[in-house]
Amino acid sequence: MDADTTPVDATTVDTLAVHAGREDLAALGLHAPPIDLSTTYPSYDSRAEAARIDAFAATGEAPEGPPVYGRLGNPTVARFETALARLEDTEAAVAFASGMAALSAVLLAQHATGLRHVVAVRPLYGCSDHLLTAGLLGSEVTWADPEGVAAAIRPDTALVMVESPANPTLAEVDLKALAEACGTVPLLVDNTFATPVLQRPAHSGARLVLHSATKYLGGHGDVLGGVVACDEAFARRLRQIRFATGGVLHPLAGYLLLRGLATLPVRVRAASATAAELVARLAADPRVLRVHYPKVGGAMVAFETLTDPHDVIARVRLITPAVSLGSVDSLIQHPASISHRIVPEDDRASSGVSDRLLRMSVGLEDAEDLWRDLDQALGDPLSTRARHKGVHATVEPQLADA
Repeated sequence: MDADTTPVDATTVDTLAVHAGREDLAALGLHAPPIDLSTTYPSYDSRAEAARIDAFAATGEAPEGPPVYGRLGNPTVARFETALARLEDTEAAVAFASGMAALSAVLLAQHATGLRHVVAVRPLYGCSDHLLTAGLLGSEVTWADPEGVAAAIRPDTALVMVESPANPTLAEVDLKALAEACGTVPLLVDNTFATPVLQRPAHSGARLVLHSATKYLGGHGDVLGGVVACDEAFARRLRQIRFATGGVLHPLAGYLLLRGLATLPVRVRAASATAAELVARLAADPRVLRVHYPKVGGAMVAFETLTDPHDVIARVRLITPAVSLGSVDSLIQHPASISHRIVPEDDRASSGVSDRLLRMSVGLEDAEDLWRDLDQALGDPLSTRARHKGVHATVEPQLADA
């Protein structure tokens, strides 16, 4: 009897993370997904190939049958795309070489229809902010707070973009209300920090869900990638852009990302529990002015120090001082110096990215070990208390407009 290769009948993130994109393995006599490193594929029927290429050029629909060329699609990458779409509960997903390549493809797809205006809510990841502000792809951006989005939309608005929780302040937006304010304009939500474990933006009305897959989806700091989860109609346009521009995800990266998804729920929940413990300790510490932590939870923590934040970066030993996030080990960085340095200083300040802000990605280490490292890195509490007498830390699990 033939093995059943129909999609797993499950809706929970935990089960989908393990099984989605792998349903056909048993029928193939495999347990681990294969890695297809081919750049090209043989075909002895050039007439049929011409018809398939014509169909893709016209519609962007993924060709049926054997692969054609690595820039058009790859079986290993397709497994990751299938799995991520199931996790985000969208019709499709299209993977790219990086998160910025994915965002660029979305903008180019909309530009091709004559829509170049973007309404965006700060803060965003620094390079996303720069891509929009600098007009490198011909975009024009209007920055708005969530309440002002509807008024900022124009006939030529391509999309509304928001990151929630935001990088690096962890500010949150009511996604359902924002989607309603967008009307017919597509809402793009960068879901990198929350992941589908904590929220599924498509359930709140977002048409496009963006991930820097480099972060939590991969989870081990050893793979670059980006992905857009969306409806099939938009996915077809993204596939055409990817084919034309070449921002493809490498098959080995696709394999590593699919493997990363299997442990995503476990990693996110474990790191989130440790993050919540560290938030409580940071909020009670006299050396910390303010702690930012989202209502949705997660493993990202931001805090403003009374001590020099650069000294904290220099003194950590267990925690790695580095950009990026979402790895199994904890990372800390100073956004105003690195990830958001490219954003103009006034714009950083107005969106809450202060010069005292540190962003920490909590990993899977023991909470006590992490706290000991933070404790020594923050410096002498007595001298700090003397310099800032009467100042107490506050925790801010708040919406971005609060």
